[in-house]
Amino acid sequence: MTAWRAAEAEIDALRAARHPDPFALLGPHETPEGLVIRAFVPGAAALTLCALDGTPRAEFPQRHPDGVFELLLPDTSARFPYLLEATNGAETWRLRDPYAFPPVLGPLDDHLLVEGTHRRLYERLGAHPMRHEGVDGVHFAVWAPNADRVSVVGDFNAWDGRRHPMRKRVDSGLWEIFLPDLGPGAVYKYEILARDGRLLPLKADPFGFAAELRPSTASVVARTDALPFTDTEYRARRDATDPRRAPMAIYEVHLGSWRRAPSGRFLTYDELADTLIPYAADLGFTHLELLPITEHPLDASWGYQPIGLFAPTARHGDPAGFARFVDRAHAAGLGIILDWVPAHFPTDVHGLAQFDGSPLYEHPDPRRGFHPDWNTAIFDYGRREVANYLIASAAYWLDRFHVDALRVDAVASMLYLDYSRRAGEWLPNPDGSNDNRDAVAFLQRCNALLFADHPGITTIAEESTSWSGVSAPVDAGGLGFGFKWNMGWMHDTLAYMAHDPVHRSWHHDRLTFGLLYAWSENFVLPLSHDEVVHGKGSILGRMPGDDWQRFANLRAYYGFMWACPGKKLLFMGQEFAQPAEWNAEASLDWWLLDHAPHRGVQALLRDLNALHRTLPALHARDCEPEGFRWIAPDDRENSVLSWLRFAPGAPPVAIVANFTPVPRAGYRIGLPFPGRWREVLNTDAPGYGGSGLGNLGAIEAEPVPMHGLPASAALLAPPLATVYFVHEPTARDEETLPA
Repeated sequence: MTAWRAAEAEIDALRAARHPDPFALLGPHETPEGLVIRAFVPGAAALTLCALDGTPRAEFPQRHPDGVFELLLPDTSARFPYLLEATNGAETWRLRDPYAFPPVLGPLDDHLLVEGTHRRLYERLGAHPMRHEGVDGVHFAVWAPNADRVSVVGDFNAWDGRRHPMRKRVDSGLWEIFLPDLGPGAVYKYEILARDGRLLPLKADPFGFAAELRPSTASVVARTDALPFTDTEYRARRDATDPRRAPMAIYEVHLGSWRRAPSGRFLTYDELADTLIPYAADLGFTHLELLPITEHPLDASWGYQPIGLFAPTARHGDPAGFARFVDRAHAAGLGIILDWVPAHFPTDVHGLAQFDGSPLYEHPDPRRGFHPDWNTAIFDYGRREVANYLIASAAYWLDRFHVDALRVDAVASMLYLDYSRRAGEWLPNPDGSNDNRDAVAFLQRCNALLFADHPGITTIAEESTSWSGVSAPVDAGGLGFGFKWNMGWMHDTLAYMAHDPVHRSWHHDRLTFGLLYAWSENFVLPLSHDEVVHGKGSILGRMPGDDWQRFANLRAYYGFMWACPGKKLLFMGQEFAQPAEWNAEASLDWWLLDHAPHRGVQALLRDLNALHRTLPALHARDCEPEGFRWIAPDDRENSVLSWLRFAPGAPPVAIVANFTPVPRAGYRIGLPFPGRWREVLNTDAPGYGGSGLGNLGAIEAEPVPMHGLPASAALLAPPLATVYFVHEPTARDEETLPA
């Protein structure tokens, strides 16, 4: 056989989609005999080599009727740009040859991936519309080190894995190909041949920036590198603010069930921007926290079993639509917090599980790589490439979509090797301990990198155990989160509120215990979606008594919560006291706002948020003990608590909470200053649905010491109510305010 002609075995391997290195066979190759060009165009009966202007230059001899062509140009020694013109009977089409283009990735990409330090890995992997060698197209890159062959398939090549097998970068296990004349909107997957010869189910792109709407599962080519934002001023203010000392009242939302169109369809990101953003802003929330919007196959998972950690779910639109949503939130003064799930992933065949025919993203040992509670796979945090993938996902949402915070789901399940496992079902460390050191190192590194690149953002851990230092800096041995959900406070206080008031005196410590550890972490006080599902009912549904007492209890509880140290989080629907448990498949019960008790709770939340924003004492020292002082924490007989909140240079706020239906007239509390203390909030006010008992706008403190404080005042503590008083300082008082 002539030396320049490919061996028959190579042609057969190409036709069978089993060739180990298609770029070594296809495209232009310089040989001693001249330039050889080979092409595989299934369906073509004839193939012509053309100049870029379409002028025919040479006819390809057909090497095999399946569409393999091989041409020698003996008078040509160097490569040149060309077109291919294929014909089959009456049909003619032109195409550029993907195998005529050099790689896009380089040795540095290989090195950084293997090292696990590729900070913006999403800029290199995935599907990127780009101009390469003067030609517009899409560059595809995917990590599959154990595969024998990877092809990109889609409508553009009839989902035929023989047509576009990719180039393998041996040093890293990356595969890549540039497909000319392709652009945004193209639908694609990867066809992977495992090392043992199995052809795997088609895989979505782990770095896919967009996806088809379920039940379809393909990735979609999308541009996210030049999204238009107008939030420069908002981000500058954010970056100059310490979140620990700023107001933070979070409205937690599941976009699919906050509100739906009359037909029952999901609202688009733009429709949500038109409705949700002004609603949350009007109520005075500072942040929207979105249950996971990363692409996920099953609605019932609420997004907590994600397939695409780089794709905003197609349920509400495309990535540009989500970017517009974030931009409009910032314009309205609202920060965006995304729930982000690096704890586990579903085992759907088109996802990450057994991605290249072997455990790749998941830990290979099921004692560490499989989650028994959720029947999901657990990431292999000790594998550098996997940790790099997850950190790149976290950074992607901050970099590309200007998100302000990530709330990391199920952190406790990551930290403990024996989480939800019985003896013998988990693999301990060599010393027998149960801490997942790989996960700890991953979380520390992720937080350190995110805060280094974006000083104004924060991260929030849903961590339900007593792990020490969740929100402590990494250099102090902590996990490096900005905040931690205070699950203990939530459980204790809801348990207290569920008791009939006649029994509450026996459970008084449920309200005070949280203050023993309130500053061990930077806490968020969460009344989240987890508290209104799975038979728990709603927050209103936990309150005892008749209808009036239930609403009064709820208002008193919200007043108590907003006055406690810690940032606030409330799940949607609870701001207007939805009595039914959350249903993720339908809109909230908005019709309830036709009824005064529900409007009253909503009005209270609006006023609580306004005070939270405008009174520094209610937010500026949430995370530091000098911002709090008990007045009388021990009046269990009356089920009354009183305390003070402070902030440097600001008037203090006194809070009195009466958790019985008995008004307490002449109730005296100690105060730090004599003089007028204005009643700025009373949850028993008629506008909220209360009885209207109060203090006629203010109380007057006398220089009579009490509760270890130099002054005191008698007041009326309304029934089942929380009351706030703000000191109105004189010039002399202002001199003694803490600096």
